[in-house]
Amino acid sequence: MASMPPSISASDGVSPSAPDPRNATTSKFFGAFGEGMMHPIDTLKTRIQSQAVISGSQSEKSILQMLRTVSASDGLRGFYRGVTPGLTGSLATGATYFGVIESTKKWIEEKNPNLGGHWSHFIAGAVGDTLGSIVYVPCEVVKQRMQVQGTKQSWSSSILQKNVSQKAGPQMYCYYTGMFQAGHSIWKQHGVKGLYAGYWSTLARDVPFAGLMVTFYEALKDLAEFGKRRLLPRSDLQVTNSFEGLILGGIAGGLSAYLTTPLDVIKTRLQVQGSISRYNGWSDALRTIWRTEGLKGMFKGSIPRVIWYIPASALTFMAVEFLRDHFNDKMDDNVHEVTGLSLDTKSKIQEPV
Repeated sequence: MASMPPSISASDGVSPSAPDPRNATTSKFFGAFGEGMMHPIDTLKTRIQSQAVISGSQSEKSILQMLRTVSASDGLRGFYRGVTPGLTGSLATGATYFGVIESTKKWIEEKNPNLGGHWSHFIAGAVGDTLGSIVYVPCEVVKQRMQVQGTKQSWSSSILQKNVSQKAGPQMYCYYTGMFQAGHSIWKQHGVKGLYAGYWSTLARDVPFAGLMVTFYEALKDLAEFGKRRLLPRSDLQVTNSFEGLILGGIAGGLSAYLTTPLDVIKTRLQVQGSISRYNGWSDALRTIWRTEGLKGMFKGSIPRVIWYIPASALTFMAVEFLRDHFNDKMDDNVHEVTGLSLDTKSKIQEPV
């Protein structure tokens, strides 16, 4: 994709956060790459969190137990069920999310300086994720329902039908053969409401997660800079921003993922329950899970969730820092070119005729 030439003027100056389509393209690529690589982990997390809805079981299988279950019943295909809607949602929202953060953060700091610093980072991350959810939520609904189904043989097997509760078994939803068939089936059965099942629970999870991740990342960058000045004041050690983004981004993503796991559990339960509603909305899901499963139930799937987000966040922030550095260098070169052109023009004008 051709890059958009930066706009430089005497009044505006040079904006280091000016939009560049390559930022959007690369952000989408790294988001999709992380989604594809870590999808089996996400499948394990979804299966663990949805056991109470699908099988009526309150006991939590460990990661290894669920790994053996999926492998035995579905094979490798079972781990990648739902990967297509997952990639679609990631590609569609990645550019929106990271494209909005910089512009929103700058706008907040200009309009209300009191909200500068970590508050502007939190709000910008939340706004970016809210906009992305318009596309992301339908893809997430389809993805998670395909993940819990596994292969057609396992979904319709007598063993599964025996384990699934009598009320919510075959009537939950038909087997989905693909993303478009699943979307059409949900639309036909439930309309827009079905495709956006758990929409507010998704925002309740993603807005705090996005805000926390950006805030943690910026705070860790400040802490790292303070540590270098305090502990290594005379050191010539140079750490690239890309490497810093890789390490600190992974930590920020992992922390945010763990803290928002209870919100993720509620979202997953609401989105996979189908026609027979086990939970009547977000608050009812929260009360029911807390009453029947306690704190352990609220943090089901926290380990695979953290495992998923550490590398995904690390790769994403590494890409963002690389693009920031690359774009800023290009902007500096353009400024030097404009300055050199201006000086050269002045010298020619001042030459005696």
